[in-house]
Amino acid sequence: MPTFISLLRGINVSGQKKIIMTELKQLYENQGFTKVQTYIQSGNVVFDFEKLQDYFEISKIIELAIEKKYSFQVPVIVKQAEDLISAIKNNPFPRNIDTARIGITFLENLPGIENLQKLEEIDYPPDQFIIDGLNIYLHCPKSFGNSKLSNNLFERKLKVRATSRNWRTINKLIEMAKK
Repeated sequence: MPTFISLLRGINVSGQKKIIMTELKQLYENQGFTKVQTYIQSGNVVFDFEKLQDYFEISKIIELAIEKKYSFQVPVIVKQAEDLISAIKNNPFPRNIDTARIGITFLENLPGIENLQKLEEIDYPPDQFIIDGLNIYLHCPKSFGNSKLSNNLFERKLKVRATSRNWRTINKLIEMAKK
């Protein structure tokens, strides 16, 4: 049975869209997901599911369940554990860069060529990004919180949904998925 990881965007930030992780775990179990584990309050869920294999369908199940229970919408991007493992292995930044300053923005689907070209003009030194398929690798030497390379920027330019996680979180989710 495949192990999936869902990345919820924008919950429990500044007191908005509050979801308690024990409730979120129960919500997932009510949808037929098994081996459900949550990680930190920002909406990372590791789970198994055998009924559907399509990421988009799984994300819609989760989004609809959240909207029904909480009366607000939460974008959800679903990946398989192997996707995150591959993303870590394919890190294009030099290995001597502090991984505490690296993150990945995960895209829901591939952006069009015309939208990718819009990113060619973006340059916010010292922050850097490299696009590789459904992943945008970020290196923010000073701070992710103050970087202009945000989810909103990538969503606006690429016209696809996106959510970002830091290196430590991605590795923790992989570790959880392997259990």
